[in-house]
Formats: sequence, structure tokens, C-alpha cells
Amino acid sequence: MSENTLVKIQNCSVKDLYKTYLKKIDWEMKTGEAWLVIGPNGGGKADFLKGLSGFYDIVPNENSFGEEKNCGEYFSDFGKSVAIVSLEVAAALIEEERARDESEIMDKEDIGRTGRQYICEVLGGSSKKNAPLPPIASRLETLPEIKLCGVEKILDRGLRYMSTGEIRRTLLCRSLLSGCRLLILSDPFAGLDAESRRILLEFFDTIAKRQLSGSEEKSFPKIILSMERFHEIPASINRVLEFADKKISFCGERSLYEKNLAEKNLEKESARKIERDRFLENLKKIHEASGVINDEINAQAMPESLIKFEKVNVGWEEHHVLVDLDWCVKPGEHWLIRGPNGSGKTTMLELITGDNMQVFREKIYLFGKRRGTGETIWDIKKQLGIVSYRLHVEYRMVGQTDLQDVIVSGFHDSIGLYETATDMESAIARQWLSLGGFGGREHELFGSLSYGEQRAILILRAAVKQPRVLILDEPCHGLDENYRSKILDLLETVAETGTTTLLHVTHDPSEVLPCEKHVLELCPGQNPMYKIFA
Repeated sequence: MSENTLVKIQNCSVKDLYKTYLKKIDWEMKTGEAWLVIGPNGGGKADFLKGLSGFYDIVPNENSFGEEKNCGEYFSDFGKSVAIVSLEVAAALIEEERARDESEIMDKEDIGRTGRQYICEVLGGSSKKNAPLPPIASRLETLPEIKLCGVEKILDRGLRYMSTGEIRRTLLCRSLLSGCRLLILSDPFAGLDAESRRILLEFFDTIAKRQLSGSEEKSFPKIILSMERFHEIPASINRVLEFADKKISFCGERSLYEKNLAEKNLEKESARKIERDRFLENLKKIHEASGVINDEINAQAMPESLIKFEKVNVGWEEHHVLVDLDWCVKPGEHWLIRGPNGSGKTTMLELITGDNMQVFREKIYLFGKRRGTGETIWDIKKQLGIVSYRLHVEYRMVGQTDLQDVIVSGFHDSIGLYETATDMESAIARQWLSLGGFGGREHELFGSLSYGEQRAILILRAAVKQPRVLILDEPCHGLDENYRSKILDLLETVAETGTTTLLHVTHDPSEVLPCEKHVLELCPGQNPMYKIFA
């Protein structure tokens, strides 16, 4: 073995006590290399990273050939000093915080662990409830890692109250301060605003340049970057490892991978239009069938405005999120909602979905009626389709639901399915699964899918009943290029039907749909705190 070898995997499997995820892997990481791990959803990339991080086991194979044995080998210079920052880890942290919530037995709301408490757990603190903070807690703001990750202003905010981007920056900061020697960043730019992306790119390039030079500086970990698609890849990456169909499909120089990718993209683009035309035809047939199921809503007159905010103010303690927000959404007006991380985009959507109780004290009108004037949350949700980080976290808790039932649950607005599906509901669910690229997989369990595949399924679930309003909070989180193209085509097609109005939150300009002619931009700290472009 070379003296500059950091990780060597030769003829190994990735498995846990119950299942083998990858059967034969060969890969080596050396000093002076900066690796990107990439591949389609469900292709094996996530399994490989879980093996590297210790969540799964990497086990040498023993293959016999006659009297000879070809024994595998696994070596890692990093040992157990590995941390991973991903959408999946962030979701698991929120699940943990919800399980620890004691608001019901306290006289006030339990905000849970703050960013300061969570970070201090790797600096001598404890994860136990109400445990005292270590001395360093009072000067966290002075640490370079805190400033590098841009979390100074959210240290005393509860983890449950952080945006998706904020909680992942907190995870990154904690990992850096933990002293880990290998840091795996999985799809780190998803959901980050432009400034956060710039900061993270600079951070990655700074550390990756040290890797390329073979620097032995111990204050920074080695980094492996993982992405769902070849998009916004730092220039310092010089090696690519690609997975597809549960095995390695490419391993080598970045320049060669880029050449191969360019050729594949030309082929895909020519086939995309043909597939989209077929997609439109199939969707029309499905809409005709599913419209019968949602006949109760379709029979009601369309209100003049679907959503209306009048001087809405939302916040907690001294933190003001929304200030005097006036906004009106009319049928057929598809809206792009944008703004920096923590500006209130998700809070605003949660006022609509009923996941924020401050809705009842504000002048918020949904489908022509003011919230809190007699309608139930189920009356509201019958007319909504929702894709959000919160929904994804909640659905992961019922991961034993099969994919067909997940889609059917969209008709019933439930997390999981608690009543027997009708034959028509099941048939329509299978059609939507086929439309989304999951044909023949209806009985696979939701929890067995990769994070990106789960997100694609939840988008199909949200669209299945032709809702009057489809709420999309960073819908393409974790999607590879194939699923992303399918989903964006699906959403554009749903908008063209004229029965559904889109509210779309995204930080990625390439995900803005042509139909989104109206823009609400949140501008925290300014007066007014929002701008409208229509």
C-alpha cells in the first residue's frame, strides 16, 4: 500500500446486519486528491457514503477461485473520525428535536436545543436537557469556524426554528469544531441562498487546495464532496467517483468525466422533448380520472382570491420574521417566492398550511374565508398540495408505508394511509408512479428509498388530487438530474392544466418555471420587508 494512501477499498461490500447494499467496490483516495462522489438517486452513492461515515459496514469479500482466494482489503487512515453533513442528517436531527419536545408538560413553549447548545456538545458540553454549557459557550461568536459558517446570529435560536439552510450550516459548523479528520458534504448547496453558496464555495476551495497540496495541517479535515448532479462544482475538485445501478460507473480524472458527461447530455436533450410530449398525453388521461375523485372541490365556485395576507406580522420574542406583509394570489397566478435563508419564506407557507398557529391572530384569507372563522384545517388541506421539508421529515417517521399508499394518501391529506384505498385510487396512484419513473415499484417501502427518491414521491403525492394550490418549498432538494428534469416538466404541465396554481420557493435560478410570472421577494431588515414583481 502506498504511503500516501488515505482510504483503500478493494473487493469490499457495503452492508449492515440485515442487508448488503453494494456488493463489490474498489476505490482508493490518496493525498493530493479532492473527490466528488456523484450519481443518480438510488444508484448507490448514498450507501457508499454511509459506509465511509460508519453508518454501514465496509467488509472485505472472500471470493474463492478454485484453490485461490481473492480476499478483499479495507483501510482508512481516518478511523472513526468521520462526520457527514447532509439533508438526511438534518432531517434526522429535526426528528430527534421533535421527540424531545416537552411543550405539552411545560408552562411555556419548549424551544429545544439552541444552535449554541448543539455546537457546544462537541466542545465539552452535554446533550442532556438543561445541562450547563461549557465555558467556551460564551465566546462561540469569536471562533473562526462560527464566522466561516455564518451562524453567529442564529446561535440562540432553537434548532426547530431554523430554516433548512440554517440548520445545515449549524451541522457544518459543529462538524468542523468536532475535530473530525474526514468531512463528507452531501449536496451542500441545496437550499442555500446566493450568499451562503458563495461562502460555502470559498470554504470548500480553501480546504480543498490544502488537500491538493498534500498539506498535513491538522486544523482542517479532509473533505469529500457529494452531489446529486454535476452543478456548481468547485474548481478544486480533480477526481470523480460515479455510482449507478448499485455499482461504480466511473472513477477517474474530472476532465475525462466532464467530456463523457457532455456527450451524454446531448443525447438526453434530444430525447427529452419526445418524452415530454408523451408525458403530457399521459398526464391528461390521469387528470381526467383523478378529477372524479376530487369532484367535491371541483364542484365549488373558484374564489376571486386563493390566498390573501393583510398587514401580516409574525415572529417570536424579539425576532420579527414577517412585517406588514400585504399579498394576494389569484387563480392562475403562479408565484416564485425568493429571499435569503431565514427571511421567512417557509414561515409564510406554514401560515397557509396551518403549521404555524400565529395564523389565527392575523388577517389571512384562504379560498375566500378568513382563517379561524369556522373552517377546519381539513377543509383547507382538501384544496392544497404540499411539498416541504417539514412534510418530508414527518413522512420519514412512517417509512414502512409502500409507495402506492404514499400516493393515495395525497387524496386524504394524511401522513401514511389509515383507510383502505379504493380500486380507482390505487389505479391512479400506479399511473402517477409510472409517470414519475417508479413504474413496477408500487410495493417498495418509502423508507427504503434514497432521500432524493423520497422527495420525488412526495411531489407526485402532492399533485395527485389536482389541488387548487400546490405549495412547493424547495421541491428539487436531493433530486438527481434525471428526476429533476421529470419533476420540473411535471410541475410546468400541472400549471398548464389551469386547475392548479403554484407557489414555488427555490434558490436555484435554473429551477424557475416559465409559468412563474409573479415574484414575491422577502428582504429582511428592509422597510418594507418585501418586494412584489408582477
